[in-house]
Amino acid sequence: MTSADLERWRLVLGEPASAAGELSGEGARRDAALDWLYGRDGDNDRRDVRRGGGRHGGDGPSSLTTVDWLNDINQLFPKETVERLQRDAIERYEITDLVTDPEVLRTVEPNPGLLRAVLQTKHLMNPEVLRLARRIVEAVVRDLMAKMATEVRAAFTGTRARRPSRWKQARDFDVKRTLRGNLGHYRPDEQRLYIETAHFFSRSRKHVEQWQLILLVDQSGSMVDSVVHSAVTAACLWGLPGVRTHLVAFDTDVVDLTQDVDDPVELLMKVQLGGGTDINRAVRYAAGLIEQPRRTIVALISDFYEGGAETGLVRSVRELVEQGSKVLCLAALDEQANPVYDREMGQRLADVGAAVGAMTPGQLAEFVAEQVTR
Repeated sequence: MTSADLERWRLVLGEPASAAGELSGEGARRDAALDWLYGRDGDNDRRDVRRGGGRHGGDGPSSLTTVDWLNDINQLFPKETVERLQRDAIERYEITDLVTDPEVLRTVEPNPGLLRAVLQTKHLMNPEVLRLARRIVEAVVRDLMAKMATEVRAAFTGTRARRPSRWKQARDFDVKRTLRGNLGHYRPDEQRLYIETAHFFSRSRKHVEQWQLILLVDQSGSMVDSVVHSAVTAACLWGLPGVRTHLVAFDTDVVDLTQDVDDPVELLMKVQLGGGTDINRAVRYAAGLIEQPRRTIVALISDFYEGGAETGLVRSVRELVEQGSKVLCLAALDEQANPVYDREMGQRLADVGAAVGAMTPGQLAEFVAEQVTR
C-alpha cells in the first residue's frame, strides 16, 4: 500500500487510524476540514470512525468559521468532493449559515446541493440574504438550461425520412446505405472497409397540431429535485411549436405558475417547499384547464403520498383517462430519475389507465414530441 493510500485511510478513519503515520501538511489541513464537519457526528464514538479527530486541545479545527472551512475545502478537494461536503453540511448537520450568512453566500460556489438548500430555507431569509441567494439559483438554473435545452429541443427536430440529404450531420448518418455503397473499397488483407462516400438521411417535420402539456408538481420537501427540473423543463418547452405548457405547483393549495414559465429563476423563487399534500385537488384543477382532452398530456410529478381523499384521486385520474387525455404519473423528474413513491397508490393509478414510472427531462420531452408530431 502506497503512502497516498495510507493517507486516504487516515483521512477516512480520523484519529483511530493515527498509527498509520503522520499526515503531510496538506493532509493535516484536509483532516482538519473533514473533522470540522464530521467530527460533530455523535454516532462516531460507537463506530470508532473519526472519533475525537483533532478537536481536543482548544485550538483545533473547531475554531474554523464556516467561511474559513469553505475556503479550505475549495483549495483542498476536487469539485465533486466539495459539493458532497457542502451537501452533508446542509442536509445532515443543518449548518444553515451556508445559505443564510451573507458573507458565506458571497464566497460560495453555486451547485445543485446549495440550490436545494436555498429553496428549502429562503422563507427564513431577509431581503439582503435572499438577493445573494438568488445568485445561486441563477447560476445553477443557467447551467441546467444550457444542458437541457439542447436535449429537449432535439426531440422536436422532426423524424428521419428515407430520402438522402446533402446535409451531413452525425445523427442522420445512413449506415446501411453507406456500407452498401462502399463495398467495392473493402480490402480483405486488412479486413477494413474504406469509406469514400458517406450517405445521410434527411429530416422532415410532420404536421404539428396544438397539444397541451400540464405539469403538476408536488412541492413537498422530498420532491425538491423534481421541482427544479420541472421548472427548467417547462422553460425549455415554452414556445416550441405544437405544445402549450402549463406549470402548476401544489401542496394542500394549488398555485398556477404558468405566467412565470419563461423565467425559471423567478418561478423557483416563488415555490414554497413543504407542507401537506392534496394531489386530488391539483388533478381536479388540471381537469379545468383542459381544452381538447385527446390532445392533452397531464404529467403528475409526485411521490403519490396523498394527504387528501385517496379514492377521490383515483377517480379523478380515471376520469382524465376515460375522456382521452394521456396521464403520466411520474415519481421523479430529474437527471437520475430515481423514484421513491407510494407503490400501492402508484399501482392503483396504473390500474385506472395512467402510465406510472419515472423519467428524465429528456425522456419526458421525447414522449411529448412523439405525441405532438405523430
